[in-house]
Amino acid sequence: MSVDKISVEDLTFRYPGSEEPVLQNTSVEIGSNSFTAIIGGNGSGKTTLCKTFNGLVPHFFNGTFEGTVTVGDTETTESDVSTLSQTVGYVFQDFENQLVQPVVIDDVAFAPKNHGLSDYEQRAREALETVGLGDATDRFIWELSGGQQHLVALASVLAMDPEFIIVDEPAAQLDPHNANKTYEQLRRIHQETDIGVIVIEHHTEFIGSYCDRVIMVSDGAVAWNKPVSVGLNKIDDLLEEDIHPPQVTQIARQLPESHGTLPNGRYPITVDEGVHVFPTATDRSSHAVTPDGHGRTDQLITIDGVSHGYPTLREGRKIVLDDFSLNLYSGDRVALVGANGTGKSTLLRLMTGLESPDEGTVTVLGQDTNETLPEELADDTVYIHQNPEEMFVEETVREDIAYYLNSRDHPDVNDRVDNVISFLDLEPIADRDGRLLSLGQQRRASLAIGIATNPSIVLMDEPTGSLDLQSRREVTRMLSQSESRTDMVVIATHDLQLVAAWADRVIVLGPDGVLADAAPERIFETPEILRQAHLQPPQVVEISDQLGVNPLALTVDDFVGAMPTPEGNR
Repeated sequence: MSVDKISVEDLTFRYPGSEEPVLQNTSVEIGSNSFTAIIGGNGSGKTTLCKTFNGLVPHFFNGTFEGTVTVGDTETTESDVSTLSQTVGYVFQDFENQLVQPVVIDDVAFAPKNHGLSDYEQRAREALETVGLGDATDRFIWELSGGQQHLVALASVLAMDPEFIIVDEPAAQLDPHNANKTYEQLRRIHQETDIGVIVIEHHTEFIGSYCDRVIMVSDGAVAWNKPVSVGLNKIDDLLEEDIHPPQVTQIARQLPESHGTLPNGRYPITVDEGVHVFPTATDRSSHAVTPDGHGRTDQLITIDGVSHGYPTLREGRKIVLDDFSLNLYSGDRVALVGANGTGKSTLLRLMTGLESPDEGTVTVLGQDTNETLPEELADDTVYIHQNPEEMFVEETVREDIAYYLNSRDHPDVNDRVDNVISFLDLEPIADRDGRLLSLGQQRRASLAIGIATNPSIVLMDEPTGSLDLQSRREVTRMLSQSESRTDMVVIATHDLQLVAAWADRVIVLGPDGVLADAAPERIFETPEILRQAHLQPPQVVEISDQLGVNPLALTVDDFVGAMPTPEGNR
């Protein structure tokens, strides 16, 4: 049966125990001929809305459901999730939980096989070819990179031959190369198969480059449904929901109308559009370049000749780091960047002593991690996980901070707790359960737990992953604040906007080790490094390069300052 649209009419939904509905009197129509992005701040209701499209709400996530959701001619309340999933496929943000079989081909064939479809293997092979993984059929899931696993989850949905696919945060947890690759695959699938694609997305740069419509969800209702060029120009609405407009659009808004708008009067939303409208830049004074450490003696971490890997079933040990050496110094603001699988998170775990190198030595504050227990390093070296919920064990954030201090026999626990809460402006969430906070709030609270001991070194894995504008701002602000209480901060990240705005030293990891170790501007002005590391620079860097900004602008403010008429701010 051909399904040409999903229709929502006067939908109100309330989760059990909640006083307020998460969706209220919302209506929207989405055609299968569109590549649609759904945006909104954290807690706006966008994910719940999408879960109504295939019946997860209300069949799996129960609650009070009023109104109608219709897929083609079928009301979702009159069907079931299993049936609806054949028409509306869903790739979750935590896509790893959708991978249920150890071998790629078996995982992709799992759904059609369990629906009794006799051609399940053919469907699986065709789906894998569609996402560019036709040569990975016999590989084990855990042998794949995060980006490849994401594509396997997408293939498992495509194997059901749906009319729509929903992908929650396609770019989350992926390096820029794999994020763009995923979006390119989604666009190709939409264009070649006429499948309607719906993404839930925070990154407006991807929306501007790949989508044709954008839907804003605000306070549990659809505020508007617009062509992408119109929607991303509704900057006040985006900012109200703590959503970053594309960097090129942010630039345009700060320039005089004659330099910041296209002939039709709208702001540009892509780099190509910006290049055609922005004036040629003027030279400006150079950034200060951070030394690479040569001749410095204030080493905090020394990694010497380290090799490390993980066992596989068929290929022996997979080596992630091979004869790797690195020195990190007091005062460094270090960003570890590179494609998925190049060893960023592994490096962080080696620095904490949670893992020991197969060969070589890791020395942290003068202690060899091979000879020191992780808990002995933990007072001075704090590791804040990519999944911050793992750090919450008590009933309130305040109690979690105290628990961490008490477990290490710190004196004056109550004073320390009050101090760090005040220092990081966490009073509004201090007495709430950390496990029930938003992701952005969890990241802020986890940083408070980490720096309560005044550690010398703070290590963070993807501190801004999947955050809205306000949450990103808060985490970035707290990173800067924490520097007054620590000697060095190291982050592993795919967020190159954060790298450009915050880091003073960028270590680029490739398959064979360190590709580059330099200040951000040096990394971004070297195309060969970006190419080898599969890095996509932020829009502001791309447009700076094309318009001759010298040196490259790393932030929107830098770029605007390089324009001939910076006084034209609006």
